[in-house]
Amino acid sequence: MRNDDYITRTSRPEPRYMRRDPVVHSDTQDRWQGPLDEVALSNFERDGFLWFEGFFSQERMTPFFDELEQMSQDDELLKQDGVIRDPKSGAIRSVFDMHRISERFAELTRDPRILGMVRQLLGGNVYIHQSRINDKYGFQGAGFDWHSDFETWHAEDGMPRMRAISASIMLTDNNEFNGPLMLIPGSHHQFVPCVGQTPDDNWKSSLKAQEAGVPSQENLQALVNRGGIQAPKGPAGSLLLFECNVLHASNSNMSPWPRSNLFFVYNSLENALEQPFAADKPRPSFLANRDHPEALEMHDPYRDVRFAKSA
Repeated sequence: MRNDDYITRTSRPEPRYMRRDPVVHSDTQDRWQGPLDEVALSNFERDGFLWFEGFFSQERMTPFFDELEQMSQDDELLKQDGVIRDPKSGAIRSVFDMHRISERFAELTRDPRILGMVRQLLGGNVYIHQSRINDKYGFQGAGFDWHSDFETWHAEDGMPRMRAISASIMLTDNNEFNGPLMLIPGSHHQFVPCVGQTPDDNWKSSLKAQEAGVPSQENLQALVNRGGIQAPKGPAGSLLLFECNVLHASNSNMSPWPRSNLFFVYNSLENALEQPFAADKPRPSFLANRDHPEALEMHDPYRDVRFAKSA
């Protein structure tokens, strides 16, 4: 029987406990070898995320949003399993495997400013575990319940350690009305086991409305009492980096304005996926990259890169 430091999907409630992995994985001697300064590294360790308002210009984001619009008209693409529809409206909710579908998106994963920060935080080479667009059309985009990405990736994909980071880039303005991502600062320091077995092919329903892998209200209340809730908001081009175990959620979009965000999940090459820890079989490759991933290449990663400071 293999060792599992993060047992979840249990038959009865289990207490939460402190994580058994570091938050910043660089060795002490390499900790400062990257774009992030001491303040940013400390904030990431404390809160589990960094927010950079206006990281890219809005003009640079426009072609990506235009490409999303073209995808919504592609009948062949819409038939693929990697395209998830909103459970109520039927509109596109998510498109997965974006770095394989679009060369423009693939290039963005190698942006030296983003990749430099991720490599510094994760302590070495990384690859794309998952990529997607999350889209919420005006008046109809459904929300998503509280969860830890790592809990899902550990249980259903076999990710062994907490050594992954999501980069979320805003393709549209994110405001308090159109369902921005909400995070519980500091929640990444504790692992919250979730109750209930993983249903067969759970991904077919969980990507529309998550039920398995949702923390109890008691645990959520305790963590919110300690850390509060933050919802970073800003213009198109803003960037959010968040640690894989941060609890997060989003409300439905009750406004007339769309909310479209691009997500890249970077995983350490030293954190290769195993068999799922709490599911009968792995999820499809568009959700969890198992296809002999290679390190993302970055040329002169710190040349002409300003030291990044989080807002």
